Amino acid sequence: MAQGAKLFATECLAMANDLKKTALHDLHVDLGAKMVPFAGYNMPVQYPLGVLGEHLHTREAAGLFDVGHMGQVFLVAEDKTFETAAKALEALVPASISDLEPGQQRYTQFLNDDGGILDDLMVSRINMPGHDHMIYLVVNAGCKDADYAHLATHMPDDVAINIKDDALSLVALQGPKAVEIIARLNPDVAKLIFMTHGEFELQLPDGGVYAHISRSGYTGEDGVEISAHHDDMKRLVGHLLTQDGVAPIGLGARDSLRMESGLCLYGNDIDTTTSPIEAGLIWSVQKHRRSGEGYKGAARVAADLKTKTRRLVGIKPEGRAPARGHTEIQDVDGNRIGEVTSGGFGPSVGGPVAMGYVDVPHNKAGTTVHLIVRGKALPATVTKLPFVPHNYFRGK
Repeated sequence: MAQGAKLFATECLAMANDLKKTALHDLHVDLGAKMVPFAGYNMPVQYPLGVLGEHLHTREAAGLFDVGHMGQVFLVAEDKTFETAAKALEALVPASISDLEPGQQRYTQFLNDDGGILDDLMVSRINMPGHDHMIYLVVNAGCKDADYAHLATHMPDDVAINIKDDALSLVALQGPKAVEIIARLNPDVAKLIFMTHGEFELQLPDGGVYAHISRSGYTGEDGVEISAHHDDMKRLVGHLLTQDGVAPIGLGARDSLRMESGLCLYGNDIDTTTSPIEAGLIWSVQKHRRSGEGYKGAARVAADLKTKTRRLVGIKPEGRAPARGHTEIQDVDGNRIGEVTSGGFGPSVGGPVAMGYVDVPHNKAGTTVHLIVRGKALPATVTKLPFVPHNYFRGK
């Protein structure tokens, strides 16, 4: 038994050593974070405050998230025009890219030939003078290697793919006090509105930090995402954590925050079997891109707009028992109509929440369904997403 335990411990240590680390890894350890494997990285799932406390703190003040495991890449056309790079990217995503103005950001998805989602991502047109021909992408950590290979296969030779993961860190500062806090370092940051971005010099006590900042995030709250070189990010995060109202937040609270906000998680709520239309992401496909041509998977997008088979919905279980992913959803007559994709306790809601796909017409808000939890049929109600209102700042 002792030999077996020793072997298991050795294997676990080897597995941990194989995990990648973000530039802020040592800081997480110093802060007492519980570290777990996630998307090939050793990441903080929670800090001593705990998932519940971290969730509520973000809703009330400002939560600081290390998202340095995500991929950051630039697309640059050889002719130094935005139009060339945008046209190349538009062949792979359903969103319109060519009409982005400098400083604008857009959410979209990489689709396969069948219209399934390979990954979801953020696309930005750089706003720096002399660099507004550059396109900046942020992709999911678990998909980034496949995304880079996808780009390498399909980008034309005259569009360069510049991966910056080895140089740049990424953090998110989210919550009602987030922008007020970061604007103390440069008041111009407060001029940003939701889904816009820019380059800023942040004035720290020990010198300036140059950063790319977007007013966006994945919690449903107002806030920013900040990209900077690794060493500069360490200085910036060290300073931010000294500010009243800022607390470090782990993956656990990040998941409950995005779920309450009705935001899809790749690998749970969207994957290669789902289309943007089924996932309720029609808002991310501009009207002139819904015709069924012009990009990979366009035919599926157009078909799903016409033929409604299943849709992603919010689900409010009755009682206190949560419904986890893969929980079967039945109608009141016991017929299988779908499956939960994300589920758990919603701290801001004060009870269990879930998201999942159901067959049309059971997707109408107010429809009673049953969730099969441990063999028992528990009543629940289909509800509109999000479970809590979004607090994005869209201007006064």
